[in-house]
Amino acid sequence: MSQHARRQLTVVLAGAASLAIAMGVGRFAFTPILPMMLHDGVLDLHVAGNLATANYIGYLVGALASMLVPKKWDHTTVIRLALATTVILTALMALPVPSMWISLRFLAGVVSAVGFVFTSGWCLAELSGTSGSIGSAIYTGPGAGIALSGVAASFMSAAGLTGQLGWVTFAAMSAIMSALIWGVFGRRTKSVEAFYVGTARAASGKVPGAEMPLFAMAYGLAGFGYIITATYLPVIAKNAIPGSSLLTVFWPLFGISAVVGSLLAAKVKKNADARLYLIGSYLVQAAGVALSVVWQDALGLAVSSILVGIPFTAISFFAMNEVRRIRSTHHARHMGLLTAMFAIGQIMGPPAVGVILRNEANVDVGFALALGIASLTLVVGAAIFVAMIVMFPGKRRPAGTAKHVSG
Repeated sequence: MSQHARRQLTVVLAGAASLAIAMGVGRFAFTPILPMMLHDGVLDLHVAGNLATANYIGYLVGALASMLVPKKWDHTTVIRLALATTVILTALMALPVPSMWISLRFLAGVVSAVGFVFTSGWCLAELSGTSGSIGSAIYTGPGAGIALSGVAASFMSAAGLTGQLGWVTFAAMSAIMSALIWGVFGRRTKSVEAFYVGTARAASGKVPGAEMPLFAMAYGLAGFGYIITATYLPVIAKNAIPGSSLLTVFWPLFGISAVVGSLLAAKVKKNADARLYLIGSYLVQAAGVALSVVWQDALGLAVSSILVGIPFTAISFFAMNEVRRIRSTHHARHMGLLTAMFAIGQIMGPPAVGVILRNEANVDVGFALALGIASLTLVVGAAIFVAMIVMFPGKRRPAGTAKHVSG
């Protein structure tokens, strides 16, 4: 293997691990730990919804903060800070001080967004100019982190361990992973060739004013569309098939499916229109969300987990590259804009579930209504991308014409 190939592999593995920590732990460790905390009696679904909402609000704040970070700041320093802070905040969740949990989950959301934006930007820049869509491989990280945390929580739950120990375990896992990749983020980012999947802007470099707002709106709808499943999947499964030995399988299956989706995205040709793949991803995820309403047994929930999981990180990959295509300069700022819109969509999820559950005597009916709305939201997002293809057909970028930008 050549030195260049080894460097690419190192960047992919480090990027995936960084996103596994930022997303799989910083954002989603709460999902598999939630049933354990409910069993421990330290919270109820109402408090759980508040904690989830705090995390998503933090994610929004972190995304907005990413937009304000000066361009001259080195991405690798920000990534290292995000890794270390995630470990600390995860460990602090083990403290039996419920009054702190809202603040801790909020801060974890802030750091998660910052880690996602800067890891994405740095890695995609480092991997630019490569054959194929190798950059998508870094997005196996969130799925791998979700799967790993889900499997670990399954074993801990089966052993009768507490949610408190779950937080300690996830903090330790994150610390070990951070130590292993720390050195990769030790060198400053250099100017590299931009990497694109999708249509290119016209030769003038000007972008129609409505394109970015429409894109951001569609991406924000994806945040709401998946978040109810991603937050409450173990609880939904427990209500649908109580007492089943498969209750702990669905969340890891979601994560594994996300890994598969990222690997499939790597097969996409660079001259493909990313918006077509976003449309397909939204519709697949919409079908998965809807399926959990109409097919409520173990097999139905398994298929639903797969269909929601496969597009999960692939959507992020296509969207982040589309940002680099639309806004090639200071792309971290515009990645932050999209991440902020995504966060707004997420923030609306748990409160919407809370309102519906308060007005529905039957919990199952309430979840079914919430999931139906989420599925419809994803269909609307896909329709926006269809409209964008009609409004902004774009031109293909000829080979070898990629511009050089600062990563």
